[in-house]
Amino acid sequence: MAERSRPAMASHRLDLPSRCDICGKARSTRTHQRCSKARQQRKTAEWAAFMAEQAAAKQNKPRRFAR
Repeated sequence: MAERSRPAMASHRLDLPSRCDICGKARSTRTHQRCSKARQQRKTAEWAAFMAEQAAAKQNKPRRFAR
């Protein structure tokens, strides 16, 4: 199984507002590719910390069915 660098997007509603935090325009009007790339660069460290927390929580869970 491949290691994820970010969480699955379909598990819950995105926590992004309807307005773009970079250009200030509505995100639904344009394709905001440049804004999206800039946001990804800013959030890389935050996502890494989030995924590390998830991995640590998964490691600390007791195994339900030991084989």
